[in-house]
Formats: sequence, C-alpha cells, structure tokens
Amino acid sequence: MQDPYVYPNTRTLKNRLSIKDPDFIRKIEADYTSLRLRELTENPLTGCYDLSHLKRLHRYLFQDLYDWAGEFRRINIEKEEPVLGGLSVEYADHNTITEQVTSCLQQMTQRSWHQMQPTEFAQHFCFDMASLWKIHPFREGNTRTVITFCCQFAEDQQLAIRREIFEENSVYMRAALVAYNAVFHDLGDLSKKGYLERIVQDAFSSPEQPR
Repeated sequence: MQDPYVYPNTRTLKNRLSIKDPDFIRKIEADYTSLRLRELTENPLTGCYDLSHLKRLHRYLFQDLYDWAGEFRRINIEKEEPVLGGLSVEYADHNTITEQVTSCLQQMTQRSWHQMQPTEFAQHFCFDMASLWKIHPFREGNTRTVITFCCQFAEDQQLAIRREIFEENSVYMRAALVAYNAVFHDLGDLSKKGYLERIVQDAFSSPEQPR
C-alpha cells in the first residue's frame, strides 16, 4: 500500500516546500522546528493538556512544513530501530489513537504529582511520557511533540525541570523511549526502563544538589 504521506516511489514526506531530497528535508525540518521550539520556550502554548492541546502543539511545531500538522495519522506505521536490531516499536493502531491519547492524558493530569517522593515521581513521569510516545499519534514529529508537551506540563505544575537536558541529548532520549517501550506480542517484554528513568531523574534534580 502506498503511504499517502510520502511522494510516490520515495520515502520522503510530502511537504509545503516540495522538497523531495530526504536528507535536505530532514535538515530543513530540524531548522524550522528548532525555531518553533525556542518560541514555545518563551511563550508556552496554553491549554488544559488534553487531546486538543496536544494537536495544537504539534501543529505549531510543524506548521511550516506539513499540511497535516496537528492531525492524527490515518495509517498504521512501523519504524526500524537500530537499538532493537531493526525491529519497530508496536505503535497504536490508527483507529484507536484518539481513545488511547485521551486515556493517557487523563491519567497524567489527574496524578497527585506534588505528593510523590522523587523516585516515585520519576517513575510516573517516565511512564506517562513513554505511554504517550508509544501511541505515536502523528505521522512524524512525535518525539519532539511529546517531550515538549510533557515538559511544559511539568512547568505548569510548578515542577522545576531542566528541559535542556532532553534537548542536548535528543538522540539518547529517543533511544531511551524506544528501549522503554520494547514490549512485543510475540517476543515478550524486552524493555529497559532504566535509561529513560535516569535522564528524567537528572532533569528534575537541582544542579546544586545530588540526587
């Protein structure tokens, strides 16, 4: 089946700039989204951290490139992951995205964050971030959107987070999210949660104080 999101006979996403070179569009995408991320750091996108808020955040980040920015994907997807030996995380079926995102965000927003001990807090934050990421609701841009969304949520809860740690270790963060979600119907639970939990603990630790 031809992926409706890509140019025919390519793996390049259709974009508003009509760029068909995959390496060039990745560079342009990184440049545009970096600019939008800086804007959001200074002026966060307000909302109540529901499904609509998540969509609006994705639209803001990718508005310059994709007509479908802010829309949930309409197909099922797989992505080969080097850290999984070429396997893909088992992302949500596109027909269940709305239901799963709604449930995930309700759970995140209803937690009593300020009543948790540091270790418990890190575990729950990792679980919610990784659960939302595993749904992979958008055709592209899920990692940047989910991390930004969760960091902004933490800041809205008056929780001190050094989001620059995630930004400076973006490759590690994606690999950590993949490892966290390495659970398969046929192969079983191969997940390794410690990578994500460690960097989240670092992000919520004061630079002056040891964890």
